[in-house]
Amino acid sequence: MKRVVIVRHAKADSYGYQDDFNRTLTERGKMDAAIISAELKRRGIKADIMVSSSAKRAVETAHIFAENLGFEINNIFYERIMYNGMTVSQFLELVYESHESAETVFFFGHNPDFHFFVVNLLHDFGIEMPTCSTVGIDFDVERWEDVEVRKGKKAFYLTPQMFK
Repeated sequence: MKRVVIVRHAKADSYGYQDDFNRTLTERGKMDAAIISAELKRRGIKADIMVSSSAKRAVETAHIFAENLGFEINNIFYERIMYNGMTVSQFLELVYESHESAETVFFFGHNPDFHFFVVNLLHDFGIEMPTCSTVGIDFDVERWEDVEVRKGKKAFYLTPQMFK
């Protein structure tokens, strides 16, 4: 089995369009990322690979998750395309690039793309993805290249509001 975990970045500062890329997390965003990653740790969920948008708010979210899940921050991969916008096919290419020994890959990025990916990977997902929402999607496959749209099964769906 292979698992994709899709994490929308945590709550970030308001912005002017001139500097969207460098927006940082708010205190609430940092706390939300700590809450969700602590819940994943409590459930025994670990990351074999982490891939993040290179936008600052996604990087900060990934770092909080990495610290809480015992993942080496220096091993996070950064992809600018995850900030600029991706198609489902482009997202799947990132999934396919995962090392075969990895069972669980985390992706940190942005809406509306991440919500669209979840909707397309699962057979049915009719819920919103607020900031720091985290969706685990399981695929009954042995190789990453066998992951297909609409074949995933929701393993978990977490939002910070569930813990407040």
